[in-house]
Amino acid sequence: MSEITLMSDPKVAAVPVKECDERLVDVREEGSLLVDPRKRDGTGAFAHLRAGVLERLLKAQETLPDGLRFLYVEGYRPPSLQRRYFEEYRAELRAAHPDWAAPDLHAAASRYVSPPEIAPHSAGSAVDLTLADPDGRELDLGTRMNASPEESVGACYTHAAGITAEARRNREILGAALSGAGLVNYPTEWWHWSYGDRYWALETGASAAVYGPKEL
Repeated sequence: MSEITLMSDPKVAAVPVKECDERLVDVREEGSLLVDPRKRDGTGAFAHLRAGVLERLLKAQETLPDGLRFLYVEGYRPPSLQRRYFEEYRAELRAAHPDWAAPDLHAAASRYVSPPEIAPHSAGSAVDLTLADPDGRELDLGTRMNASPEESVGACYTHAAGITAEARRNREILGAALSGAGLVNYPTEWWHWSYGDRYWALETGASAAVYGPKEL
């Protein structure tokens, strides 16, 4: 894990945000993406992304091998929901590791849920997704989507050892398409990709993020 920059790293929070005020759009209205309902909420927030992120996602889908499509699971997440997710997971870790100091808990929690103040999902700049076949069935990418490091014994890490050759190949297909469109992966979660946020800026060397936390 030493070579992975976690969301909790001060270098991420130090990246400035020059908000471009690009609107959040509903990916369901575009029609080209398979949208999974598992994260559906009453407001439809999960189905929103910044317009520029959706544009890149659609371009990436066009480069997939014949018959494959993205299965979109979640994009925008309201800041209040992001905070709840982070605090709940941190509490789980605290219960399992009562001897851990607060900074260690914060860092460990950020492997799986971004700290609310810098979360790419709350900027509408991150998408959780996987691959599907022509019939809409999910391909094998080694773990279920949103599997925690504890549940998956680390197999949720993008470059984890020990997954099958098929799962490795599918992760490479997913990664090639999305990175080719300019998105970056959070290496502890093979399904999490983003563009325009602080983590993206740090990873790409951009001088600033263009998307900050936003209310729908």
